[in-house]
Amino acid sequence: MNVPGNLKYTKDHEWVKIDGDIATIGVTDFAQGELGDIVYVEIETEGETLSKEEVFGSVEAVKTVSDLFMPVSGEITEFNDALEGNPEAVNKDPYGDGWMIKVKVADSSELDELLSADQYTAIIG
Repeated sequence: MNVPGNLKYTKDHEWVKIDGDIATIGVTDFAQGELGDIVYVEIETEGETLSKEEVFGSVEAVKTVSDLFMPVSGEITEFNDALEGNPEAVNKDPYGDGWMIKVKVADSSELDELLSADQYTAIIG
């Protein structure tokens, strides 16, 4: 199981990469493995400002549909358009080409509530 140490994580299996006040967000290697082959990524919240733990989109896999939750409050500034034609990038490279959204963080104190790689690894066993 790949859990990069330079990222932050949520109990809902999203990862967060912080660069200044911009957070890049996707689903973890564990999450994509549990979901199976991802066939569609739906994000219709670009340009919206959402609160922490609000649903920002969903992923559809062969067997299930799963909601995606905001790890931090902020404005969704970008969606990874490449996922529209290549949703399997989430399976192949969840921490690289499979990123989902970029968010302008509204409250940087929320970042302190995210999990470290070690804490996330303990949750997924």
